[in-house]
Amino acid sequence: MAAPAYKRILLKLSGEALMGNDSYGINRETIERIVAEVKEVVDLGVQVAVVIGGGNIFRGVAPAAAGMDRATADYMGMMATVMNALALQDAMRRVDLVSRVQSALTIEQVAEPYIRGKAIRYLEEGKVVIFGAGTGNPFFTTDTAAALRGMEMNAEIVLKATKVDGVYTDDPKTHPDAMRYKSLTFDEAIMRNLKVMDATALTLCRDQKLPINVFSIFKQGALKRVVMGEDEGTLVSP
Repeated sequence: MAAPAYKRILLKLSGEALMGNDSYGINRETIERIVAEVKEVVDLGVQVAVVIGGGNIFRGVAPAAAGMDRATADYMGMMATVMNALALQDAMRRVDLVSRVQSALTIEQVAEPYIRGKAIRYLEEGKVVIFGAGTGNPFFTTDTAAALRGMEMNAEIVLKATKVDGVYTDDPKTHPDAMRYKSLTFDEAIMRNLKVMDATALTLCRDQKLPINVFSIFKQGALKRVVMGEDEGTLVSP
């Protein structure tokens, strides 16, 4: 079997990816399938770090948060990502995949505080490291957290797992003739205002020459194909 194209990756999972077809919350069948995809690449010897969003949980309380102070709402969203991280860790435990949760917010009863050196050591030991609470600061998205942690972990690539199998010229749901980009440069993605990641995350990755691949986590085997360097998703690079 060919060797993986990447030895250390940062996987960005949106909270919505955990919902499946539910309106909010965590769909057990969906999270188990995602964990199976992660285990498949870990078994290849790939070191995997994960940054997870919280939109699936926070969506359930969104009406109550209307008009709330932005910083307060962001902290609530960060705590939602920790809940998702714990759910992901539990699903990994059930398939004998060893993982550690590190939180940018101090919640020592349920997660370790984020310590870069410790996280890198866990990766070198073959453990999956799940980063919760984003950057620990309001006004920054989990996309930005993924870019930041990817650089700190010396990841070779950031993989953004979505419901769409790449970046398109237009919304493929409303424009069936939309074309998928096989590859893009960072400058092209920024100038065309393509929805790869938010502008801060995209700029961080561009400045540090950290490539991004946007792919669908709902396509069976897609994560493995990306890791093996096959034509899957959209590659954004310098």
